[in-house]
Amino acid sequence: MSAKSKKLITAAVILAVVVSVVSGIMVYLCDYYPADDYVQQTMVNNLYASVVEYSDGVIAFEPESEPECGLIFYPGGKVEYTAYSPLMQLLAGEGVLCLLVEMPFNLAVFDSNAAYGLQARYPNVGSWYIGGHSLGGAMAASYASSHTDELGGLILLAAYSTADLSGTSLNVISIYGSEDGVLDRDKYEECKSNLPDNFSEYIIEGGCHAGFGMYGEQQGDGEPTIDSGTQMSLAADFICENIMGGK
Repeated sequence: MSAKSKKLITAAVILAVVVSVVSGIMVYLCDYYPADDYVQQTMVNNLYASVVEYSDGVIAFEPESEPECGLIFYPGGKVEYTAYSPLMQLLAGEGVLCLLVEMPFNLAVFDSNAAYGLQARYPNVGSWYIGGHSLGGAMAASYASSHTDELGGLILLAAYSTADLSGTSLNVISIYGSEDGVLDRDKYEECKSNLPDNFSEYIIEGGCHAGFGMYGEQQGDGEPTIDSGTQMSLAADFICENIMGGK
């Protein structure tokens, strides 16, 4: 076999490997949990909140009265962000301005700084929190670690912080379901040391990993004994209990 033939064969093999890897990555990125059809019913104005969709994909849930505080929310990994609209509506109904952020390929790891500049859209809101579900919570924690002077706190839903926030004054609220089969409990316990000593923790009895949104069952999750609506309502109560007017 000539040297030229060997080079052509080598090039063909490399090209085949590259195409295979790229195809695999694209299949992975395009496979996600879509929001339930029910979610569309929460994407409209009601007596308690107005819905504003920005051109950059951010959806604002604005309370009808003057908001008491604001929340920037990152969705869970590979979950369509609108799946969290029902939770945002519940919070907005209690006076929390919620900004739900769309992520590239439904993965917050690709834009952990998506919150940057969003507070400027609502200059009259004095207190801001950032939060997220699962991977979104971890990325929200990462953002919070370098913007502690701009935020009042962090909300973790079935998530943990790998960033060290222990020396900050952030008001951190951590919530997860007792039947969560996706959250790495060992890692969760290990990372508690990264949170301020006075962080608040809530366990929703009967709740699961996917119960913070409306996107159906999640692979590897536990069997919930309460429905998603109940879990989101309880989560909203815990959040509002902590962030309204500060701790």
